[in-house]
Amino acid sequence: MHKPTSSELTDFLTRRVESITGEKELKSALQAGKKLTIKFGVDVTSPDIHIGHGVNLWMMRQLQDWGHKVVFLIGGFTTQIGDPTGKSETRKVITPAEIKKNATTYIKQVNKILKPNKTVFEIQNNNDWFGKMKASEFVSIMSQVTHAQLIERDMFQDRIKNGQEIRMHEMIYPIIQGYDSVMLKSDLTIVGNDQLFNEMMGRTYQEKFNQKPQAIITTSILVGTDGVQKMSKSLGNYISLSDTPKDKFGKTMTINDEVIYDYFRLATNIPTKELATIKSQLKSQNPRDLKLKLAHTIVEMYDGKKAADLAQQGFINQFQKGQLPTDIPTHKLTKTTELLDLLVDKKVITSKSEGRRLMDQNGIKVDSQPITNPTFELEKGTKAIVQVGKRKFLKLI
Repeated sequence: MHKPTSSELTDFLTRRVESITGEKELKSALQAGKKLTIKFGVDVTSPDIHIGHGVNLWMMRQLQDWGHKVVFLIGGFTTQIGDPTGKSETRKVITPAEIKKNATTYIKQVNKILKPNKTVFEIQNNNDWFGKMKASEFVSIMSQVTHAQLIERDMFQDRIKNGQEIRMHEMIYPIIQGYDSVMLKSDLTIVGNDQLFNEMMGRTYQEKFNQKPQAIITTSILVGTDGVQKMSKSLGNYISLSDTPKDKFGKTMTINDEVIYDYFRLATNIPTKELATIKSQLKSQNPRDLKLKLAHTIVEMYDGKKAADLAQQGFINQFQKGQLPTDIPTHKLTKTTELLDLLVDKKVITSKSEGRRLMDQNGIKVDSQPITNPTFELEKGTKAIVQVGKRKFLKLI
């Protein structure tokens, strides 16, 4: 076990951190070299992980490097309920088959950051205990908290004010998440501030079961590429770990200048002492140059230096020198086809409705000419360059 130096500990507990519950006990355990169990609970509603999730994951990776164990807790049971956190209405329930599939993909992506070594990484599933629990035992667990404790949650209060329903399975979600901490004997959990209520319930239950309550670190939220809202797949403002190096680089280059520093602080592992220099440079240098450094750093973290170098050169060629990408996919038209149908079929866009929105913004071009007619047709044998947005192309040959 590595015992962090004073500067290492200060850096770990401040750089990405918003609040710490149980800070004194956590510091003492880390300095003493006690091996900690870090609870990493996930409801696998979606298989896609983005660099916003990486804020917490890189902190867990640091703890793994010091010798501590991360327990990846798949919410096989809780995913079927749906966490109401931040939701104005009840979440759609997904099936066990979808949960299993998503979990497999999730683990693969998580291991881009976390070490899969069994001494510092373990996988559990809360369906292993909740799925087998007797109703009488579950009622006994619920009896240890009050309705008043649960209903005080902000999102429940907001629903009450707006006349929206709260279903009972949502009310018990914090109970279930809290009891997970008991089952794992969790020493620490690292979460976004929107999960603090649920994890405080974990401390409550651990005390009731005569366990030492877990410490809770809440981290700063990484805003999305829109520079305004929290990074989210549903909002489309995210940079996915599964994105190609080219797309990671290109998406990073679209962020607002105002959030460049926060991206360096939260989404990268550059030495903390360099952050002050970056903050100073933002006042005196062209933000584009620092954004290039940021994009290269992010791609290198996930895909390696060679991929980052290629992505950067490709970006410079395309956007600064006006060259077309060298890796444009090609397609030969064998029959007259609507442009939007073709783009959906080739997975350049996800739907025709997305295509219509892009057309309204002059975001779809054929040989540099904006196309605004949703029923625009390409004749058989057409040879042209189709551009969608700033970064996507299709070459018709």
